[in-house]
Amino acid sequence: MNSRPKTAVVLLNLGGPDSPDAVQPFLTNLFSDPAILRVPNFIRPWLGRFIAKRRTKAAKENYAVIGGKSPLLELTVEQSQALQAALADDDTEYRCFVAMRYWHPFSNEAAQAVKDWGADRVMLVPLYPQFSTTTTGSSMVAWADACREIGLDVPVQTLCCWHSDDGFAAATGRIVRQAYDEARAKLDPSQRMRVLFSAHGLPESIIKRGDPYQWQVERTTAAVVEQLAIPDLDWLVCYQSRVTPQKWIGPSTEAEIERAGHAKIALLVCPIAFVSEHSETLVELDVEYGELAEEAGVPGYFRVPAQNSDHGFIAALAGLVRRTAAQPRMLCSFAGPRQCPKVHRDCPHAKLPA
Repeated sequence: MNSRPKTAVVLLNLGGPDSPDAVQPFLTNLFSDPAILRVPNFIRPWLGRFIAKRRTKAAKENYAVIGGKSPLLELTVEQSQALQAALADDDTEYRCFVAMRYWHPFSNEAAQAVKDWGADRVMLVPLYPQFSTTTTGSSMVAWADACREIGLDVPVQTLCCWHSDDGFAAATGRIVRQAYDEARAKLDPSQRMRVLFSAHGLPESIIKRGDPYQWQVERTTAAVVEQLAIPDLDWLVCYQSRVTPQKWIGPSTEAEIERAGHAKIALLVCPIAFVSEHSETLVELDVEYGELAEEAGVPGYFRVPAQNSDHGFIAALAGLVRRTAAQPRMLCSFAGPRQCPKVHRDCPHAKLPA
């Protein structure tokens, strides 16, 4: 008889449409989230449906480039299986589950599976290295709602962020270094090359209200650059995927591509806030920005692959799970206590009771 305590590791991710017909409802779910569309409640359902309908045609065209659907679920399931295997010999029995925010499997589906398994406790592990109220924060709320809905009442421990975790930075650094060396081998030795660390953008207003995302993205990039240890590396952080007319954090990835074209600098683009391939990497970075780079005269355009189920990355996740499980606190950063400066009022640690 198995007497090991049972911990359900729930991997939180965005989700993506699994067919062309799922694109509009996926977008409706996305733009109906109060963490995303920050307007009065009585307006949001109508406005969310309106925005989703307006964006469906273009989104379907994007997904058509990669087979009509997002690969994110399959890749996340592969990560969960690899992580579960990496944790198999521990004193605790771990089983990994996937909870997507805007398309199946939703949090209520994952919570029901966790309940059916008979977990003694749950650990929420976001597949967003950097915390934002729009990603991990929204998924935490969805998980709590799902647990109330189905009556899952076990202790829940949350890993809120792992932006500067040593294992994550080392694994990412190895992937970036391999791509860097391969790109350099294709260029003339005298050709300048810049590394663009591209993260999904956010409206500037969200950051000004205290969201720690941008600060954490910068910490991730600094940790990876330190791992690279390339003398005089030319690099910077930029932001992609702007979707509303308001002012977003910058510089934008598009503007940096055009600037590199004017200066005749080759580019290696690293998706620093994504750990799985999906439309923002396979379409936006590879296709749309690749075409922009060619039009701008960039002398070489290369892209670092996402981590997916890279062995070093999965080992880093397993280390994060083990260290978090050993913590007495129910809300943990990768280092245990709060890491964000106090100016970031939307850090989840700031919401804890005194």
